[in-house]
Amino acid sequence: MAAKTTAPAETGGYKTLEPRAHPAREHSVAAGKAARQLAPLASHRDFSPAPSRDPVGLLLHQAESRVPELVPVRHGRMLVSPFAYYRGAALPMAADLAGTRSSGLWVQLCGDAHLLNFGAFASPERRLVFDLNDFDETLPGPFEWDVKRLVASMTVAGRENGLTAGKRRKVAFAAAAAYRTAMREFAATSILDVWYARFDVEDALARLKSDLPKKAVRQTQAQMAKARTRDSTQALAKLTTVEDGRRRIISDPPLIVPLEELAGHLDVDAVYWFLRRLFTGYARTLPAYRRRLAERFALTGVARKVVGVGSVGTETWILLMEPGDGTEPLLLQAKQAQRSVLAGYAGQSEYRNQGERVVAGQQLMQAVGDIFLGWQSATPPGRRSADFYFRQLRDWKYSAEIEGMNAAAMTGYGRMCGWTLARAHARTGDRIAIAAYLGGSDKFDQAVADFAETYADQTERDHAALANAVASGRVQAQTGI
Repeated sequence: MAAKTTAPAETGGYKTLEPRAHPAREHSVAAGKAARQLAPLASHRDFSPAPSRDPVGLLLHQAESRVPELVPVRHGRMLVSPFAYYRGAALPMAADLAGTRSSGLWVQLCGDAHLLNFGAFASPERRLVFDLNDFDETLPGPFEWDVKRLVASMTVAGRENGLTAGKRRKVAFAAAAAYRTAMREFAATSILDVWYARFDVEDALARLKSDLPKKAVRQTQAQMAKARTRDSTQALAKLTTVEDGRRRIISDPPLIVPLEELAGHLDVDAVYWFLRRLFTGYARTLPAYRRRLAERFALTGVARKVVGVGSVGTETWILLMEPGDGTEPLLLQAKQAQRSVLAGYAGQSEYRNQGERVVAGQQLMQAVGDIFLGWQSATPPGRRSADFYFRQLRDWKYSAEIEGMNAAAMTGYGRMCGWTLARAHARTGDRIAIAAYLGGSDKFDQAVADFAETYADQTERDHAALANAVASGRVQAQTGI
């Protein structure tokens, strides 16, 4: 997908990043500086709620395409705190960002780049890497939308952790500054080096070990060791059991419910047929050498899983896959992909299949990816056709424990996220134009930090509005799950 510095072109009803020859460096620099006329750096602090703004209405509209009995669980999880609300409110924020001034500098967006959608996982070479790890909302759009989503999440989480206003600002500023300085560094290097770049946790610790407090080094090493235990073996031990020589998925309703326990709602045989057909089609989307690996496994068990906050209510299945040679089974996740929350504001995806949209966006933005990542569409029994993407359920996956983080830890984590997001954007957008737009001063960093504080205020009001809607009966919520 080629770089783009203006809004996308219309192509058969879809908006894409228009393919064209890469502009010369001086043209990119000029385009970046010219973009300041569209959106001055200081304008990124601005946010004024639209008079017709109705975030609860947007959430209810979004719920119409989800599994009805799981929608109250989603709303209940969002009620827990303003930060929990923020995690589930990517759609209302997309609507808000669409009302702000845009740089017009387009990249492949994550679409939901809050701080918990970054984390560590295993590369195919079995190295622990840090990267973005959620792409359900990925779509091309203005680069600053992701930056604002990330930095505001740092401020909302900082409030929850009891940080003072001054400390919150330092955290938010550090994340925005890390993005800007990293983008300027990527602009000065070759595009091949950008695509080779990745955050290898072990290499980073080795480089920084002498500069870090011993306690921080020990904590990082402990987290790395913990991440390595979160693999398929651990997932199998936690989520499955063997009875009468047959492995099955353990029931933990309503979070994990084996298909057989859903028999009152579903035709079990029909769902197994559907999922086997879905898996066969998915395998065809893999490269030939990975398809050969996937086809060595057969589907022997299925359970419905409730995931995250924003994704609750989408069809998500755990697939227990047994190899023909009797060795270790594999757990895959088949997750429904719906229309991106950005589509109403940045344009429709060039991909008709939403699962393919997610996979393509992930492959564009991540430095390394899951070898089982693929997509397919099919029609679940009794429902309309749906798009899905597949990945391993767990492969050294580890997310930071944000709750209780002090200012120093949040600052360091924010810098990691800012660098990572810049690297992802530099792969798909005109990094030289974006770097020229951002410039060498801290004007952008200060503006986004201001925006983050203002949007944290709005998030608290929106969280209260959701609670009021539940109290009035407008919204159904099931708490404690």
